Amino acid sequence: MLDVAAVRDHFPALAREAVYFDNPGGTQICREALGRIHQYLQDTNANQGGAFRTSRDSDALVERARSAAADFLNASRSEEIIFGPNMTSLTFQLSRSLARRLEPQDEIVVTCLDHDANIAPWLLAAQERGCRVRWLDIDVEDCTLKIQDLERLLNPRTRLVALGMASNAVGTVNDVRKVVELARAVGAWVYVDAVHFAPHGPIDVQELGCDFLVCSAYKFFGPHLGILYGRLERLEELPAYKVRPADNRPPHKFETGTPSFEAIAGLLGALEYLAWLGETFGPATPEKAAEPLRDRRLVLTKAMEAIRAYEATLARRLLERLAGIPGLRIWGIADPDRVEERVPTVSFTLEGRGPRQVAEALDRRGIYAWDGNHYALALSERLGLEPKGGTVRVGPVHYNTLEEVDRFASALLPLAH
Repeated sequence: MLDVAAVRDHFPALAREAVYFDNPGGTQICREALGRIHQYLQDTNANQGGAFRTSRDSDALVERARSAAADFLNASRSEEIIFGPNMTSLTFQLSRSLARRLEPQDEIVVTCLDHDANIAPWLLAAQERGCRVRWLDIDVEDCTLKIQDLERLLNPRTRLVALGMASNAVGTVNDVRKVVELARAVGAWVYVDAVHFAPHGPIDVQELGCDFLVCSAYKFFGPHLGILYGRLERLEELPAYKVRPADNRPPHKFETGTPSFEAIAGLLGALEYLAWLGETFGPATPEKAAEPLRDRRLVLTKAMEAIRAYEATLARRLLERLAGIPGLRIWGIADPDRVEERVPTVSFTLEGRGPRQVAEALDRRGIYAWDGNHYALALSERLGLEPKGGTVRVGPVHYNTLEEVDRFASALLPLAH
């Protein structure tokens, strides 16, 4: 198991007397990322492509970060990694390129479970090109996708399936590999939003088989930066909306304008932190212990496996404690024995209290939590929660503790009376 005290020492913000359960909206940043940002701005602050030293050093650091991100996602090469301001901007940008392939009567599949950043771009593309949108529904009892219905929705006119790897609102982990298999059978591409899964477990784009996958560094202990994986042949064939002097090859043809080099440096620092975590606390079963730490990909995978295992204990404790609070309803998977099917993000409502009222009361007790629809608008509407202010959402990560879960539950209990 993780040494949580050692982990917390890497996060300066945690010195405050507060419980950070607002992590689904963005985690705290690790000191390795902060150090990289400071070092970049102090020593290597220059634009790209110059003949002079600081520009050369800046370019080299960007490529180091790109290579590390490729290892984090298990991309086959670094050219498949694109940086942008955030996942939403990258998705809107790529949706314009993908829309050029669409014809009237083509179809796109989206889900009721997703963040709107993986729905709205495709709705707009479909509207622009005269395409049909099909919705994959959920089981409202546990907020899991009805994967069995997908085969009925897919047909030879399906061009794209967009889904999340994990729900940012209710924590459900989706069977992306199964979706990819079904989509491939009809020749459709798959666009995966992994923003919410990235801080909670390992991602392997080659194993998933998806065409595109997006995540955000500020959700896994780094700065505000979007990261897009695209299979190289897809990136090569898609047109890019760019200025004429820009490189025509991926990934650069999709990286419009001057990026935030300091944020890219911060991403490298966040991945260096995860590499430390994997080297220090990676799984040590007899089989795993026999493996040499051959490369960064293996170390990063070990880190995310260790995080996943530890967070399962947090999720189980959280679900158990919430189950004992009168008038509280968990939206999503509530069974502690099903923690492997979710991440620790939990949304709930409390009878007689509005979500904002609960969040404000928790804040007065030094506990940070979100309220609202969490940009999962389709889900909030599907569950009938949108007119009621949505839900309260809490989301521990690996730097949180069981004691913090208990403190949160104890603070919540008086609100139920």
